[in-house]
Amino acid sequence: MARPILIAPSVLPADFSRLGEEVAALEAAGVDLIQWDVMDGQFVPNLTFGPDVIASARAHTTLPFEAHLMVLNPDLMAQRYVEAGCQRLILHAETCTHLHRSLARVNEIGATAAVALNPATPASAIAHVLDLVDLVLVMTVNPGFGGQAYISTMEPKITEVRRMLDEAGLSDTVDLEVDGGISPSTIGAATAAGANLLIAGSALYRDPLGLEHAVSELRTLANEARAASATT
Repeated sequence: MARPILIAPSVLPADFSRLGEEVAALEAAGVDLIQWDVMDGQFVPNLTFGPDVIASARAHTTLPFEAHLMVLNPDLMAQRYVEAGCQRLILHAETCTHLHRSLARVNEIGATAAVALNPATPASAIAHVLDLVDLVLVMTVNPGFGGQAYISTMEPKITEVRRMLDEAGLSDTVDLEVDGGISPSTIGAATAAGANLLIAGSALYRDPLGLEHAVSELRTLANEARAASATT
């Protein structure tokens, strides 16, 4: 059975002065988990959430937390983010000299491991670590900032990763996440390409009808796109 469609927010557009209230509002709006975009100013040209900030929001929601570690040395930081309450850590294939070892270490310290691919990184870079992860993230923007335009040429790579998971017998247990430029106009194509976990930031916070409407609309469009692709 295919993994369910899941909608998750990037909290980059949130009000950082009231993150506890923000994550509570996202849970009330119906998102499935909270993604924290962790940036170190080195791997990407921005600085965001340290583990203490994430820990301060942990008591305000029952939703799972995942930390997307856009950092130069995730091995040094992983333990702190698990202690902060993140159940999943996403490591970039580009930052790990020994990717297999780094992912295995995440599993050893009590979280589930996931692996991310920048737009220029081929799907083949993760072919031999799929047994260590419960999620693969295909970036549809270059990481570092919110509000960027969706790179539609990543859709063949999404499909390639989906095929890799199918061939490895992992489609029932491993989510395929897409992050970057997801909106009502792009979520259908990303889902049809094979994604089941969609990260949205600006599209959620800029919806004039509010967060709940935005989440519901994205979920409906994604499920419709999946159903349509299944019949073609």
